[in-house]
Amino acid sequence: MNINEFKVLMNKSNNIVFFGGAGVSTESNIPDFRSEHGLYKAEDNSHYSPEEMLSHSFFVRKPRDFYKFYRGKMIYANARPNAAHTALAELEAQGKLKAVITQNIDGLHQMAGSRNVVELHGSVHRNFCTKCRKSFDLSYTINYPEVVPVCDHCGGIIKPDVVLYEEALDNDTIESAVDYISKAEILIVGGTSLVVYPAAGLIRYFKGKCLALINKSSTSYDSMANIVIHDSIGKVMSEVIQ
Repeated sequence: MNINEFKVLMNKSNNIVFFGGAGVSTESNIPDFRSEHGLYKAEDNSHYSPEEMLSHSFFVRKPRDFYKFYRGKMIYANARPNAAHTALAELEAQGKLKAVITQNIDGLHQMAGSRNVVELHGSVHRNFCTKCRKSFDLSYTINYPEVVPVCDHCGGIIKPDVVLYEEALDNDTIESAVDYISKAEILIVGGTSLVVYPAAGLIRYFKGKCLALINKSSTSYDSMANIVIHDSIGKVMSEVIQ
C-alpha cells in the first residue's frame, strides 16, 4: 500500500485510532528517551541513571533528588502542539478519529483540541497528595517554593500522576486502549519505537483493515504493517489529512 492508497482508505473511514509515543512530541522540542539525543543519552552529573530516578522506589527514598530530575528533564511547561497534534485534533473534529492513545505525559494532544485521549502513562498536569489524595495542577508543583512540593492541606508529599518504573499501568486505562484498538478499522502508530511494554503489546489487539506505522526509524513491527513510512510524524499526518 502506498501513501495515496492510505489517504483514500482514511478518507472513507470513520473508525481510526492513533497510538503514539515520544516521537510525536519531539517536534515540540520535548526530547524522547532512546534516540541519539534522547534523555537516556544526555550527560548528567547525577550518580543515578534516568531509569532509577524515575522509579517508584527512588521517589519514595529520595524525593528531593527525584524532583530535581523530574522538574529539569520531564516538565516542558512552555511546549506547544505541533503539526501532528493539530492534524489528529482535526481528524477527531471531522468524526473520523475515535481516540488518541498516547504514551506521552505532556498533555499536548488536549492542548491541540483532542478530546478523547487515553493517557497510558499519566500526565504531568495531574498531581496528588500521597497522604490525603488531594489533587493539584502543574502550576502548584512547578511554582512550589521548595524542591519537594507538599500538600497545603495535610503536608503530605505530592506525587505526579505519572506511571513510574516499578508501577503498573492503570487497568481501566489499559482496557479502554484495548477496546479502541481492537475495534478500529485503521490503526495509525506514530512516533514510537515500540520497545516499551506493556504499551507496545497493545498493537497485537488490532484486527482491522490497515495498520500504518509512521516513525523516523524502523521498528520490530514493520513487517506486520500495511504501510510503513519513515519520516516526520507531523509532516506525514499533515499530508494524509489534506
